[in-house]
Amino acid sequence: MSPDSRVLVVGTTPDYIDWIRRACPRRSLFVTDRKIRQRAKETDPGPSEELLCDLTDQAQALRTITAHTRQQGITIDGVACFDCESLSLAARLAETFGLSFPSPTAVANCRNKLRSKRLWLEKGLSAPQVVPVRQAEDVVGFFNRIGTDCVLKPVFGSGSELVFHCRTEDECRQAFALLDDGLCRRADNRLYRDASPDSPLMLAEAFVDATEFSCDFLLENSRARLIRLCQKIPAVEGSPFGTTRGYLLVDTLPGVQEETLCRHLAQAAMTLGLSRSICMADFMVRDGRVILLEITPRPGGDCLPALVRHAFGLDMLVLTLDLARNRSTGPEALPQHPECLAGLRLHARQAGVLKKINWEAVADDPRVREICPLRYPGDRVCLPPDDYETFLLGNIIFAPGSRENAVDECRLILSALTVEMEA
Repeated sequence: MSPDSRVLVVGTTPDYIDWIRRACPRRSLFVTDRKIRQRAKETDPGPSEELLCDLTDQAQALRTITAHTRQQGITIDGVACFDCESLSLAARLAETFGLSFPSPTAVANCRNKLRSKRLWLEKGLSAPQVVPVRQAEDVVGFFNRIGTDCVLKPVFGSGSELVFHCRTEDECRQAFALLDDGLCRRADNRLYRDASPDSPLMLAEAFVDATEFSCDFLLENSRARLIRLCQKIPAVEGSPFGTTRGYLLVDTLPGVQEETLCRHLAQAAMTLGLSRSICMADFMVRDGRVILLEITPRPGGDCLPALVRHAFGLDMLVLTLDLARNRSTGPEALPQHPECLAGLRLHARQAGVLKKINWEAVADDPRVREICPLRYPGDRVCLPPDDYETFLLGNIIFAPGSRENAVDECRLILSALTVEMEA
């Protein structure tokens, strides 16, 4: 009998667990937050494949994993993580088991948006000016000093959650109050708990008026190789600042060669202490210059894995597991997709209990490749800044007629969808 070897998948969500179990059965041992599993609609994998733990207690998680693997005769041959809030735990577990994963120091540098930008600026890499914030007047002072708009956000966090655009002194003060309240409400959320007691929880950075992009890349042997490159389609006016309406796959950047981008990404990632890993990066391009926003050692989430699968026939989740076991180095170059594809995100416009979404209105559209509902009738939906998770109702993978018209086609597809809510 061959030994039972598994990749330890730390802290991921039930939808990803379902995906991985279908794509590569019995190759993973999932370590899942107990509260997340209790809320899940997906099938429970059972104790042979999943351990339920309090992921805020690293020592307890390690004891649970060690006892289970000994009892079941399982060998852990890799560690993988797909969620920002679990990266620190994954790094500590990998270090304990002597397995390949970004170091705890590198993860801390990536998770801390203040530290990462300061490290990049010290190395001469382009990133927004940034300062720590402890009180409202810190934001106002920075706003007046740079003489332009600024952005207020958590030092730790993900995506556009609790991110505010400040155009005036009053908006700086209002944003500080909203962010301070939001962080207090999320005091038990692992996404915001990497800070030491004396560390600032907020930062202000200079607003950059430019097109934003996102990519996945493989860092290996001091080189970065692109896997996926997307232009972000911003949400309509009135949506929370930073909300992404969709992702449009692109082959090139305006005024930036792929070789130049890869060189920037490799230098930025290594500056944070990363070595061999799959990374996601957010950045802007202005006047042919790459301006770094964030790099994190995991593949892009949300609708992006489905988009990559449809475009390239590449499963990013499986690729991450293979890399964890040192069994793959990914594609040699950015795959060439035969058609223009985009991932479209449907957001709620009002709070309440979801009654219906008429997905059937677009299901027969020949452009639509896949519909991925995230909320179902009976689910309670809240709006930002109270809640950003239930705000996203679902994703659609579709093929716009052209990249030039993709934004208009996103609007038309969304306009065909009716969301019915009950108070």
